[in-house]
Amino acid sequence: MSPVLPTPPIRLDGPAVEPVSLAEMRLDLRLDADDTAEDGLVAALVTAARARIEAETRRVLVPGRFRLAVSAWPAAGTLPLPLGPVVELQAASLIARDGTATALPVGLLRLGPDLAEAPALLVEGIPPPLMGRTLAIELQAGHGGVGPPVPPPILLAIRRLAALWFEHRGDEPAAGLPPDVAALAAPFRRLTL
Repeated sequence: MSPVLPTPPIRLDGPAVEPVSLAEMRLDLRLDADDTAEDGLVAALVTAARARIEAETRRVLVPGRFRLAVSAWPAAGTLPLPLGPVVELQAASLIARDGTATALPVGLLRLGPDLAEAPALLVEGIPPPLMGRTLAIELQAGHGGVGPPVPPPILLAIRRLAALWFEHRGDEPAAGLPPDVAALAAPFRRLTL
């Protein structure tokens, strides 16, 4: 039997603060302090670089609330989560087809022990039958905020990628990550089956 996997996570709140600030990126690019004409571009490049490194490492680099939906209980009692690091399980409920929600009993779900590398929910006891309902889970996840800090090599990867895109704007983009950026991100990539 194949494992039960949740739908892709939906971010319920937007990134509050990027892990690399505009001021830090401006220093890296050696932009004049009084020239703010390209601040919008620089901020957009930082956001795009962060998103690209998130995709490469399969880590959430900006803390936030996420919702997942699951259509069946996991047979082994462990539900692997497609995002990490996970900080907190905030809510879990069963959603009927008509949209009504029923909260799950407290203690039925708990977070697994390795929330950074192998985040998972553990089902404790006997779960109620889904009977056409969907399990909706809300989690707090991501580096920064109350989660673990963003590792310095990942911050450097974001800065290098944004700087490369700034210097080569208008050029045809290369496929994949530049080797130095890929090398910085590689040790932090979460593996999945």
